[in-house]
Amino acid sequence: MALKVASCIWFSRLRLLSSRLTYCSFSDVPASRDSGGTAGSTEFESAIRSLKNNLQPEILTRFLDSTSDLNLSLRIFKWASSQRMFAHTVDTYACMISKLGGVGNCDEMDSLLKEMVKLNAPVLDKILNDLVQFLSNKNRFDEALLVIQNACSGKLKMSVSSCNAVLCGLVKEGRGLRPFIRAYMEIVKAGVLPDVETLNWLIEALCEAGKLDLALIQFDRMSKKRCTPNSHTFKILIKALCSHGRSGESIELFEKMVQLRCIPDGCFYVQVLPLFCKFNKPKEASKLHQMMKQDSLQLDPHLYSALIKCLCENQLLDDAVTTFKEMTASGQAPLTDTYVNVVDCYCTLSQFHKAVSFLEENDVAETEPYNVLLRGLCVTGSLRDLVSYFEKFRTRGLVDRRSWNIVIAQFCNEGNIRRALELIGRMTVSSFTADESTYSSAVSCYCRLGFYRTALDLFRRASVSNLVLNSESFSQLIEGLCHMERIQEAAEVFKYHCKRGCSLTSKALDILIEGSCMAGMIRDAIRMRSLAVCTGTSCTLSTYNTIIHALLHLKKEKDLLLLLAQMLMEGCLLDSYTYNVLVRCFLTKETILEAALLFNKMVNNGFVPDQETFELLVCDMAVFSLLSRVSESLLKVVSIDGMASPRISNIIIYGLIKEGFKSEACKFLDQMLDKGWVPDSKTHRVLVGTIDGEEAREVDNAFQTADDDTVSNILLEGLE
Repeated sequence: MALKVASCIWFSRLRLLSSRLTYCSFSDVPASRDSGGTAGSTEFESAIRSLKNNLQPEILTRFLDSTSDLNLSLRIFKWASSQRMFAHTVDTYACMISKLGGVGNCDEMDSLLKEMVKLNAPVLDKILNDLVQFLSNKNRFDEALLVIQNACSGKLKMSVSSCNAVLCGLVKEGRGLRPFIRAYMEIVKAGVLPDVETLNWLIEALCEAGKLDLALIQFDRMSKKRCTPNSHTFKILIKALCSHGRSGESIELFEKMVQLRCIPDGCFYVQVLPLFCKFNKPKEASKLHQMMKQDSLQLDPHLYSALIKCLCENQLLDDAVTTFKEMTASGQAPLTDTYVNVVDCYCTLSQFHKAVSFLEENDVAETEPYNVLLRGLCVTGSLRDLVSYFEKFRTRGLVDRRSWNIVIAQFCNEGNIRRALELIGRMTVSSFTADESTYSSAVSCYCRLGFYRTALDLFRRASVSNLVLNSESFSQLIEGLCHMERIQEAAEVFKYHCKRGCSLTSKALDILIEGSCMAGMIRDAIRMRSLAVCTGTSCTLSTYNTIIHALLHLKKEKDLLLLLAQMLMEGCLLDSYTYNVLVRCFLTKETILEAALLFNKMVNNGFVPDQETFELLVCDMAVFSLLSRVSESLLKVVSIDGMASPRISNIIIYGLIKEGFKSEACKFLDQMLDKGWVPDSKTHRVLVGTIDGEEAREVDNAFQTADDDTVSNILLEGLE
């Protein structure tokens, strides 16, 4: 009896020691940071006390579900695993794995999944599929893919619907093609047969990655995989084809869809019909509209507006009006753009009276459709009808400031400034203040009539209100002021508008720059050119040449160098005349290296120097021992008939030999001999090695390297 008691005591102590070791082992799992180490241990001990005497899978699952502390849940789960009389079920595993997957703890999750797939449970397949769906709904697609991988390793069957949930999420999140293909391949490895939804997500992923041809190949292979394309398939491909400028192929695909009798869903209509309208496919858009009516589906105002606009742009006015009446009969309120498009089509067809009737029948209160009618009358109607309709609309309160400006601009275009000013007065009395459009029309009219001083006064009145003229008007004003030689006033108008981001026409800029240069305002001309470029005005070569000539006249070579640097930075393409002028200008002691660089660029761009420039360049390059820098370009030029002479050839050959480039000199000698010329005595002595002591002029060391100043660096980068 004593032996039996002693044995029981020993066994009890062994179990107590084992439980303590187990507790110490799992208490090393980090506790929740929010609760702290002591609080976490207290919660753990309390949980063990509540579970110890009643540890069952259902109770453990409820406990894990109710615990928000993930670390505590994991410690309890592992504690339960160590209990000899307890075995985890698929439910306890699924509960713990879902919690781990929800926070992205893939390491612990993978470990538990490997244990879970070894269970011999009939519902294991369903539980794993539910896990994939759950994680996909939580946007945890990598974790869902981990479940699929472990299911595959355990030779368990996954449903195609749960796999599609992963693929759907990857596409909608825009993860890119590589993660999608990785997931797709894992699904294939798992032995899941794709359905039409699977292939749709594959096609969409390829389309979003720009692999449109591969997507079309997958579309063609759908039948081999026993899948029939549905509305979603065609919608994906039609959208992708249209967005890649392949609208013709999208129409062919749509025709194939009709042939297959594939029934579009509501999403197809909503997304594809506007695309057909946008890419000017009225026939197909109308076909879709008819299909919608057959399916008892109704267009919304935006779809109606898109369809009517497409019909109007193709001058299918009767169809557009019929569609409009169908829209209003269904109780849909037309958008303002819908009225605008129909009226614009009436005006294009010169059916102004029908346009007015259309607006009156529909009791249109918005002013924009009436303004479209007024603009149409300006283009193809008579001035009398314009005034008549304007007065009619005005008395009904259907005009705004733009309406007044349309009529004022038309009188200004006709040169009737007196009537335009009368309308401006009436406009002001009607509580509509003159705006930029009003002043622009009046200034333009004054300029066309030659009243530049009045136009300038009107501009100054506009500037008081901080208003700006449009590009055409202020360009006309600047041109007129320059013709009157009022350059200061022209510069005033130019600077005012440039500071406000307004662009000048290239012609007006040329005139302004030329006038400024002739008035001795060279630096102002350069600054104004820079301002013009900043506002988007393109400078022509005539503008640059005007400044170049002015700088040459004033002998300001440094400013010319700065101008060239700016031209190169702006990507200006020089012509033959500009190259010749600049090369001659740079043939000085200070800028000879830039001349060599510019000459090389000139020849490489296919331009040939004139005879005077060429001879000056050869002589000066020889003086400064820089012929070797331009030897390739010189060889191209002297091969052109009429460009070389015996004197120039002798200078080049002699200079290259003195610089130590005998092989290069021989190329010129061969050309010289082919033309029947012979070297002079000086060149001959050098060629035969009997130099008589005459040495070429040495150049200062400063000319051997490029200057380090900013302008020269820019030139070196731009010219090489």
